[in-house]
Amino acid sequence: MAEENEELEPERAEREPTEREPTERESTERESTERESTEPESTEPESTEPGEPDPEQLGFDGEEFDELAADDLEEDDDNDELEEDDEEDEEGHPEPEVTIEVSGLSLYTHMGVSEAERQLGQRLILDVRLDIGESDATVTDRIEDTVDYGEVCEVINLVAQQRNYKTLERFCAAVADRLIERYEIHAVWVKAAKPEPPIPLPVSEVSVEVWREA
Repeated sequence: MAEENEELEPERAEREPTEREPTERESTERESTERESTEPESTEPESTEPGEPDPEQLGFDGEEFDELAADDLEEDDDNDELEEDDEEDEEGHPEPEVTIEVSGLSLYTHMGVSEAERQLGQRLILDVRLDIGESDATVTDRIEDTVDYGEVCEVINLVAQQRNYKTLERFCAAVADRLIERYEIHAVWVKAAKPEPPIPLPVSEVSVEVWREA
């Protein structure tokens, strides 16, 4: 039996095909496949750098998105302008200068160089301008914080009735002095005109102006 087995083994070896050695190309492909299978998969999250939003994701088309972006830029510019205005207001601005003017105040007086003017009397037309400067009434809206022009007219009429002046110059100076004494003003301008002067030539009027600072 041992001899028979020894005879069968060479025959079996002849019948079994010999294993073929792999080529160089096959070896390279096999090594590459083995490396890919053994390399761990990357678990790092993809980079999500912030960028401009996608209009389609927000539900807008391209034109609507551009219009909204332009509106945002205009609103930012308006806010910047408002902030600049607020900064200027905080710095403060000078109060406005106030001037009060009365025009065409008609008074009947007894003044003039001739005796007839002083006895008969005549009409005078007065224009008055008062430079007040800064006035709290521009903020408070109260008559007590400014000069009452109705009261100014009463003061002028009182000056005209207290005595008979010969010249318009003296009368205008008296009015200016009384207004400066009574009110806190920077300057006053007074103009007195005679619409019917007693002269033989035709004229529309004669007038005198006086300017006085406080």
